[in-house]
Amino acid sequence: MKKLILGIAILVSSFTFAQKEDANAKLQAAHKAAVDAFNSKNYAAAAPKFLEVYNIQKANGQNDQTFLYNAGLSYAVSSNIPEATKIYEELINSGYTGVQTTYTAIDKQGQKQSFDDKKMWETMKTKSKDYTDFKEEKTPSVEPELYETLATLYLNAKENDKAVALIEKGLAKFPNNAKLKDFQGTAFYASGNNDKFAAVIKEQLAKDPNNADNWYNLGVIQSKNPATAADAETAFKKAIELKPDFSNAYMNLVYTIIGDEDAAVKKINETNRTNKTEGAKLIEERKARFARALPVAEQWYKALPENIDAVSTLKDVYTITKNTEKAATLKAKLTELEAKQPK
Repeated sequence: MKKLILGIAILVSSFTFAQKEDANAKLQAAHKAAVDAFNSKNYAAAAPKFLEVYNIQKANGQNDQTFLYNAGLSYAVSSNIPEATKIYEELINSGYTGVQTTYTAIDKQGQKQSFDDKKMWETMKTKSKDYTDFKEEKTPSVEPELYETLATLYLNAKENDKAVALIEKGLAKFPNNAKLKDFQGTAFYASGNNDKFAAVIKEQLAKDPNNADNWYNLGVIQSKNPATAADAETAFKKAIELKPDFSNAYMNLVYTIIGDEDAAVKKINETNRTNKTEGAKLIEERKARFARALPVAEQWYKALPENIDAVSTLKDVYTITKNTEKAATLKAKLTELEAKQPK
């Protein structure tokens, strides 16, 4: 699951309206409270105040969604997932981009001045000699970030089907968005769509074949299907090659080679009751799997000799392969390591 990681920066928007004095005072007070709370990192307090500013302006005919965005961001950062989700859904459905146009010029003192009124800026540009270097600039769109954040909110709330649908919608607009691609794999995995998850990982590996985590994730998915177990082994080996201390990759490689041990033992016991010859064949096949897993387990232990899982697994493999002396040595080491664990 992806953690909620956000850029913590409110969007600035000017607000003016000629209404009753008490309404304007209420607006100013709510805005100050929102900004002060945000700047002091009290995001839980900032969120409803930004929302109050937005609602006051909207009631007076000004629908400036910048304040709604700031409220959603504050709710998200303060981990109020339900409120943040509602706002981000509204922003995306309304087509909000957060793009703002700024009008600037350089005065005689060489200082950059901003103009809130485009008409005034255009007048100064054509008639005034007091300013130079007039520029009209647009701020970057926050629309991709809206999709990224809402996808994370859905995933955190385990609304995986909603996350899949949103991410597909986002990628249709922003096909090269790396975060959405990453989240898409997470969403497919969380919703149990392993084939699509594997397809996403393969696409990412085609672009970056040296990503050990993606090779590991591909191996995990492939190991769930006996038909792709050999492919899983290849993926885990690639992950280890790229990241020699990748403990989980070693573990999964060992157990992919061994296979379903509980099912294998059960089948051996059941077969032995009726067909000793076939039972002996199954026993030999089991031994062969453990023998093939042995060098991987030894490599894991060599790379991480203080790792309890590595020690325990190698001990078990030695036991099954009848290497009693080495099994006893590792049993003693395992006892020593377990004694050091916090109670």
